[in-house]
Amino acid sequence: MTNKPMTKSQLVANLAESTGSDKASANRMIDALSAIISKEVAGGGAVTLPGIGKFSCRARPERMVRNPATGEQMKKAADRVVKVSIAKALKDVINP
Repeated sequence: MTNKPMTKSQLVANLAESTGSDKASANRMIDALSAIISKEVAGGGAVTLPGIGKFSCRARPERMVRNPATGEQMKKAADRVVKVSIAKALKDVINP
């Protein structure tokens, strides 16, 4: 599949059409949803979007990594990463 991903402007247009609202309101809804998810996950919480998935924060321990250019081994400090678990409903749509 060589389909290009949907852009934000296309998403805004589709959301506005689906909800019967204008593009400005749809854009504000997407921006607000993004801000809410970012704030909650950054605080260590999780957000579930029914039918889509769950966004959460996961701690990764300190570990040894390798620089691919030089092959040099180095220690990478512990950090946190965002984890997205896809909902079963979305998996079932993709693989009927």
